[in-house]
Amino acid sequence: MRDRRKAERRGRSAELFAAMWLMAKGYRILAHRARTPFGEVDLAALKGRTLAIVEVKARATRLAALESVGLRQRERIARAGLSLAKRMRLDGASVRLDLVIVRPWVWPEHVRDAWQADTIR
Repeated sequence: MRDRRKAERRGRSAELFAAMWLMAKGYRILAHRARTPFGEVDLAALKGRTLAIVEVKARATRLAALESVGLRQRERIARAGLSLAKRMRLDGASVRLDLVIVRPWVWPEHVRDAWQADTIR
């Protein structure tokens, strides 16, 4: 139980750090931990006419973060992100699925277009 709480705190801290990082890069955070019928979206960030649906992963290495998002999770995030974009009525905005990797003692890494929403059935 204590490990679960520790992981939850670490995840929340990583999401806050990722949100601040994105804001410093000119993004406007529209949602944090937004619930949809398909699951939760860690962050929804707008820059120009692009809505970035951002999955945040706090891992020791870049490879571990990339491997932690499997096909089923990518599909769920894509569906949740598209649902959120529709709910936000951002007609005309392009939706991009991004990943922010938070590692110890390193600046966050923002992976734009980490996977494509149009490949999701």
